[in-house]
Amino acid sequence: MTMMRSKPDEVVANSQPVTITVNEAQRVSGLLQAPPGARACYVLAHGAGAGMTHPFMTAIAEGLAERAIATLRYQFPYMEQGSRRPDAPKLAHATVRAAVLEAASRVQELALFAGGKSFGGRMTSQAQAASPLPGVRGLIFLGFPLHPSGKPSQDRARHLADIHVPLLFLQGTRDTLADLDHLRPVIKNLGISATLKLFEDADHSFHVPARSGRKDPEVLNGLLDDLAAWIGNIIAP
Repeated sequence: MTMMRSKPDEVVANSQPVTITVNEAQRVSGLLQAPPGARACYVLAHGAGAGMTHPFMTAIAEGLAERAIATLRYQFPYMEQGSRRPDAPKLAHATVRAAVLEAASRVQELALFAGGKSFGGRMTSQAQAASPLPGVRGLIFLGFPLHPSGKPSQDRARHLADIHVPLLFLQGTRDTLADLDHLRPVIKNLGISATLKLFEDADHSFHVPARSGRKDPEVLNGLLDDLAAWIGNIIAP
């Protein structure tokens, strides 16, 4: 996926490496990007197949920095260890919770949001459903993986009903992990707390084919604008 990066030297220079303690035996790496005048912080978890420095994750962090939103990206333990097998949910949830607490301690003045790409977003939502993440005012999903590819169902959405903060779903219409005939009823059943933003012709990675007449950076910018506007509405006095 080709990304547009505005002023990379300036924005990347503001990324601060952090260490996040998950438990007594495990620590993971993180990157805090807090631009001057930030109005919120998004605790951003990576997808199952790529870590926090993947170009998509970097582009999201840089784009949000340009929109006055800080981010804390972080690794799950399996990714930190170079494994391809995702952590068990219990450990993944603990990592999400530790990352949120780290963000809260480092940017105490900012409104907190959490979520992430695919697997990272789902682990965040499960953690929130099990026990509310302290201070988190809303969850944002960058391609919620509602079901395995080619096996549409709503089973992975059952826990969402136990979440009581606003939810934003950013989804491509060609996402094979979120069939819209299944996703739309999920969003409807969640009521006014859930918002769905669709990106025409985009797949699970928010890539669009040439025939769409658009390019990936255009889709990304639209996604970032929608994300920032949604946060703005939540934190507006």
